[in-house]
Amino acid sequence: MERKIPWVWIVLGCLLLLAPGTFGRLFLDLAEGLTLTVLVLPLLLGIGGFVGWQLLQRRLKPCPACGFVSSGLETCPACGASLANGSGPSSPAEFIDASTATIDVEVVDDERN
Repeated sequence: MERKIPWVWIVLGCLLLLAPGTFGRLFLDLAEGLTLTVLVLPLLLGIGGFVGWQLLQRRLKPCPACGFVSSGLETCPACGASLANGSGPSSPAEFIDASTATIDVEVVDDERN
């Protein structure tokens, strides 16, 4: 059985959109608000997620002894080292500042060929 095209509803919808009456404006405002929400909501969620990730990264501290990353703790949950000053049971007693460290490199000739 073939369905008829609902011309009455199509014409009524077109008149509602074209009519400058209250219902036409209400329908257009509703459609505009829904469209704006669908387009802007992912952008707002992305910005909020990015800001949250940056705040979380600022609070994370790597352990100087084992490298385990934790947040807001005074001791490392993996090895027990103190995260405040870097001393702990498995960490060295002193840390060398990388800007003052010197690395000695020896040049060795490769005589295999």
